[in-house]
Amino acid sequence: MLHVVLYQPLRLITQTSLTSMCFKLMLSRPVAFAQIWKSWFSSHSLVGNKNIILMGPPGAGKTTVGRIVGQKLDCPVMDIDDDVLETTWNMSVSEKLQDVGNEQFLEEEGKALLNFSASGSVISLTGSNPMHSAGMQHMKKNGIVVYLDVPTTVIMSRLKSMKVDRIVGQSPGISLKDILQFRKQFYKRWYDIRVLCGGDIAAEVVAEKVLDAVKRYQNSELETFISTRSSRSARSMEEDSCKYFSDVVTEGLAPDGGLFVPERGLPEFTAGEWQSLIEATYIERAQVILERCIHPADIPASKLAEIIGTAYGENFTCSKIAPVRHLAGNQFLLELFHGPTASFKDFALQMVPHIFAYCIPRSCNYLVLVATSGDTGSAVLDGFSRLHDTDKQRIAVMNFFPEDGVSPIQKSQMIGCQKENAWSVGVKSDFDFCQTAIKQIFTNSDYTGFLTVEYGTALAAANSINWARLLPQIVYHASAYLDLVHQDIIPFGSPVDVCIPTGNFGNILAALYAKMMGIPIRKCICASNENNVLTDFVRTGVYDLRGRKLIPTFSPAVDILKSSNLERYLHLIANEDGQLVTQLYNQLENQGHFQLRKDLLEKLQQDLVAGWCSEEDCLAAIHSVYSTTGYILDTHTAVAKVVADRLQDRTCPIIISSTAHYSKCAPAILRALRIAEINQNPLSQLHLLSSYSPLPPVHWGLLETLKKKGNEDHEVCAADMGMLMSRIETLIQNHFM
Repeated sequence: MLHVVLYQPLRLITQTSLTSMCFKLMLSRPVAFAQIWKSWFSSHSLVGNKNIILMGPPGAGKTTVGRIVGQKLDCPVMDIDDDVLETTWNMSVSEKLQDVGNEQFLEEEGKALLNFSASGSVISLTGSNPMHSAGMQHMKKNGIVVYLDVPTTVIMSRLKSMKVDRIVGQSPGISLKDILQFRKQFYKRWYDIRVLCGGDIAAEVVAEKVLDAVKRYQNSELETFISTRSSRSARSMEEDSCKYFSDVVTEGLAPDGGLFVPERGLPEFTAGEWQSLIEATYIERAQVILERCIHPADIPASKLAEIIGTAYGENFTCSKIAPVRHLAGNQFLLELFHGPTASFKDFALQMVPHIFAYCIPRSCNYLVLVATSGDTGSAVLDGFSRLHDTDKQRIAVMNFFPEDGVSPIQKSQMIGCQKENAWSVGVKSDFDFCQTAIKQIFTNSDYTGFLTVEYGTALAAANSINWARLLPQIVYHASAYLDLVHQDIIPFGSPVDVCIPTGNFGNILAALYAKMMGIPIRKCICASNENNVLTDFVRTGVYDLRGRKLIPTFSPAVDILKSSNLERYLHLIANEDGQLVTQLYNQLENQGHFQLRKDLLEKLQQDLVAGWCSEEDCLAAIHSVYSTTGYILDTHTAVAKVVADRLQDRTCPIIISSTAHYSKCAPAILRALRIAEINQNPLSQLHLLSSYSPLPPVHWGLLETLKKKGNEDHEVCAADMGMLMSRIETLIQNHFM
């Protein structure tokens, strides 16, 4: 029965003694484990009752690849065209198509699938099989469907060389390209696994990729997560308490106070795989990248597609989602403000609520806690308020922000985004207090246990300490590079630099992750405002908070001294030395500083350079860019622009992350543009900016939020842990009881 369990992407196998034995062997002797696993897998898992079903457009190479896979597994190979359709009809496929026409052909083809059965085989579908719903449902019952995803331009070229100019379903007046694009929706509906196939990739290579993908699909046990503060010895003793993607989404922060990271790192894409995405849309790129980062045992491909479509379908004002705009010279802007709350946080927080709702158990209510320095709050509130009504009843969100540490428009937006399951609380302190307070609440097992027992409610995090927040950010950094290639700015493989306004280190970490996954990013430039602790750290290796006080600036989203996600990066360059990370952060907590070893600083400086920008230079940059181009930068982007001007060497393009819409910091923009009379009403400020016909236009979503009445209503709390915990308990009582 053991091999039957492995056919589904479930983790029941961990209950067996075999897996326990293999896990210990893997940890002690990884080469021996790999050899045993490969032998066991080949002889049991892939040739059991399940079929491997190859699906894709005509010209994808399904038949050839299927034969190679079958030979490698020593199992039967069946081609639907040759072995089923022509045998059933007693005539060729082309003769049948000519005899009955397109629509009837699809029906006849589907009926043939319904009468077909096989087990332990490799089956190559026709290009049109996926268009028959009942037939595909029948095939999926006993098979793993592998989608050979070949770019349309490559398929067109192959079909031309094969002298094929028409395919099933192609009516007069419809081009071959159009029908190929039309069919994609059917392929995407049915597959369990996607295999990216570039232009000149050999069938042998595709076959190996199919086998690797099926192995991954059936074995989720190795895609586990660890804490940045856990030691290797502790992990080897805790193999029964593995954390998977769905666990870390729900839990947010590791029990030891560290942050979750994937134990085996992020997947790497080949150059050919990246190049296959050059023609893809943003949503298609997101689907491909996230499928490789999230195991289908946690979120199946079909559900992930639904979540991505919901997140980016109608909620963004620009059809390109994250367009890249040429600014001047070698500088390009990655516009990340087209979401509903006008900041880059929307990319993650239009997705995360739906991921969270899918992953959490139905037996418990959840209160999501978030701390914000400006933009996260409104994005979290908006994202969770868009959940289905049934999910809103069991998931609520509470947003803490520094009462006097965000811009008036940001505050009005956070208060205006409050809904029946989403609330904002102003705290009489700064962001660092809010973030530290949430971490302390999560690690207070007595308090969290009390909430679970007394109210049946668990706490979760939506800050970038939550791993699910980082993944969608990797997508837009990768997509920006692919857009430059698509626009013929650079050939694939040429390097770019990126410059990112940085506070909590999440956005720039996502760029570093994109680099690790194969995007040719040369340097990541960390841009700080006058709270320049990160600039000093990157330059010296000394992280020193002693004597530093947070300085309120025109760019409040990066008014941060304790950068949470830096911990994930340090864990990475320290070769997953959790003991070292624990030591560094204990020293930071107790003494207010730490210093990197020389070898780690050298590693860091291979990836990062850093600079900072004064308030005067920030406003001057906004004025200068507007005067020369008519384009208005927000204050955070202006910080990055100033630093990019100083640090870039102009030998390659530089992509500057435009992380917020200028509408969110209207008073500073009006001051930078030297407009004398500034009305204190946020809505009036936006109307004044709009009168200048700026590029880009004033953000519609922000305007609509500020028009709502009652924007002054919100709770304000003292900077006291006891009071924050009391507020949380009161909210739970009011919403869930």
